[in-house]
Amino acid sequence: MDYFTSLRVFCTVVEAKSFARAADILGLSPPVVSRAIAGLEQRLGSRLFNRTTRQISLTETAERFFTDCSRLLDELQAMEERASNRATEATGLLRLVAHTTVMMNRYAPLVASFRRAHPHVRIDVTLTERPVDLVGEGYDLAIVLLFNVVHGHRRHASARSLSASARGESRLSRCAPAPRHPSELVDHQFVPMSASIRKPALTFRIGGEELVVPLSYDVLPNSAVFNREMVLQGLGIGMLPSVQVEREIAAGQLVRLLDAYELVGATTDIRLAYSTRALLPAKVRAFVEYAVRFSAEIAPQP
Repeated sequence: MDYFTSLRVFCTVVEAKSFARAADILGLSPPVVSRAIAGLEQRLGSRLFNRTTRQISLTETAERFFTDCSRLLDELQAMEERASNRATEATGLLRLVAHTTVMMNRYAPLVASFRRAHPHVRIDVTLTERPVDLVGEGYDLAIVLLFNVVHGHRRHASARSLSASARGESRLSRCAPAPRHPSELVDHQFVPMSASIRKPALTFRIGGEELVVPLSYDVLPNSAVFNREMVLQGLGIGMLPSVQVEREIAAGQLVRLLDAYELVGATTDIRLAYSTRALLPAKVRAFVEYAVRFSAEIAPQP
């Protein structure tokens, strides 16, 4: 393995925090990754990682080396792209991770449309509702809710806002009688999102003051799609994206609750996150620009 490839392996191990995960990201076997790191350590005359059976940690040497190594690899890629005229041509595999509910309800057409506009870019799409470690898991881009992206090790993430809707979520129920004041919600069961995604409580602003209502629940999913089904089954009151339940509301299967009361934090801020670099690869830059235009075109009219 040549020296520059070994440096890329080293940076990937640092960002992924795992030899095995780095191997998966790079398409290499774990023994190849281990040999690359061992070769670097021999060349530098210093250990780079402290290893246990469960985790790895960086030595002081590795901390310093990673900063310089990352900058060098970014500059090298920029130089290669300029020399080969690839800086303006979008090609290759784009690894995209997206929030499942956001993608299925709003942005699936974006992927198809972008692919038609850029036929030389292949797209690997992963859908998830959990927070994403963008750099550590080897993704180029993420379409996420604001609180669902983790920036990873040292290299930070930039983000472009795609949309924010003042009526991003609705309080929905099949319950009867329906509560007429937020304080009455304490007497009802809820189907909230997992606590790892959102705190199981609602905050209303009433007369300039805030009323916090803790949620009682027996089921705590991490999927808005599953939440909708649980609410339809009468398991409790749910907080769901309006676009996801338009059909059920029109059919009278679900009803909105307490629309007259302002709910703090009800807006849905959707972001396109990507690693900060001196020069973005053409495929990433093309998707960012295309997604921003796409979002502006589908934005609801005031």
